[in-house]
Amino acid sequence: MFRRLTRTQLVVDLVAAGLFVLATLPFDLAIGRFADHNALGTMLVSLVMGIALGLRRASPSLALTVAWAGAILQMSLGRPPTTADVAIFGVLYTTAAYGGRRTFWAGLASVGVGAVAITLYLFVPSIVAVGITASTITTALAVTIAAMFGLGLAWTTGALVRTGIRARDNRRAQEAAEAETAAEAERTRIARDMHDVVAHSLAVVIAQADGARYAAAADPDAAAAALGTISTTARAALSDVRMLLMQLRHAQAAGPQPTLADLEQLYAQVRAAGVALAVDVDPAPRGEASASVQLAVYRILQEALTNALRHGAGGVVDVTLAWHDDRVELSVFNDVGAAVPPEPDAARGHGLIGMRERAQLVGGELTAGAGGDGRFVVRATLPIAATGAAGPTGATGPTGATGATGPRGATA
Repeated sequence: MFRRLTRTQLVVDLVAAGLFVLATLPFDLAIGRFADHNALGTMLVSLVMGIALGLRRASPSLALTVAWAGAILQMSLGRPPTTADVAIFGVLYTTAAYGGRRTFWAGLASVGVGAVAITLYLFVPSIVAVGITASTITTALAVTIAAMFGLGLAWTTGALVRTGIRARDNRRAQEAAEAETAAEAERTRIARDMHDVVAHSLAVVIAQADGARYAAAADPDAAAAALGTISTTARAALSDVRMLLMQLRHAQAAGPQPTLADLEQLYAQVRAAGVALAVDVDPAPRGEASASVQLAVYRILQEALTNALRHGAGGVVDVTLAWHDDRVELSVFNDVGAAVPPEPDAARGHGLIGMRERAQLVGGELTAGAGGDGRFVVRATLPIAATGAAGPTGATGPTGATGATGPRGATA
């Protein structure tokens, strides 16, 4: 029944209604004296119309009802149209602009019914007294059209305002939905990065801690080196986690992301955890790939090597990278023997899901599963758009692969 308005809006509407009554009442009293009407009836009609005007925004339906009550009261007292009737235009405007669905259509119906009622009220007495004439019919038709045009103009203006309000609300809702979608995508990206950082670092720490425990008695130097690796890895993970948490607090602070230049450190961490790692790059990068492709390559290799460290059965882990003009192909092979899980179960892991999502984000694809030789294989193909000057063929690129260059490319 009532719309929620601010205190300022309520005060403005009440003051406007009071000023409207004070401004129109002298004119209405003058018209009433000229037509020999009772002053009390004039004041009553002006007061009712002022109330309708004051309620127009707080309750358009109630304002329309009060306006009709004022019109019926005016006609029952036999009073002619007065300046107080101007309030009807404001009421019709608000029924179209702010009213509910029923009030909206009730306002439109009031336009037609009101125009006909005004015509009948003005011309029926003369028709009864004089009879129907061509002049009377013409004048009545002109009054009906004029009344319908005036009332309809007020209602149509309100309908246009209603359309503008709905468009503005829809635009705000769309902007809010887009902002929420962007925030959710950012949270998903941060959660994925958090998983990659924590899972990889903890896998290295666990492997080093187990090695240090077994080597503590026989080789104290090896235990000390393992503890040093644990410390370095944990500090790096803590730094990455702090950066990701900062991104959660401040959305604008994207922070630095890993690039191909950071792969050397990743390989060193995996080797320090006791994994025999062989990296083969052929052909080498001819330019600098986009930041999104570099991040995808790093994170996919990080997760694949983490899985090899956690679930592998020993042996050499082979990493191959092939940088073509339009794509980069990477593969990670590790021994798992009979412990290879079936693909549907493996696909449920967060790591494999995250790798697939990273590949899809840059328009690529990734497969992971048991190979025919009893090894677990992760293969990814990512489209690239290389920029920058081309490097020499066979040179070690930013992948971090080191070692002697063989006939197939850079091999670590």
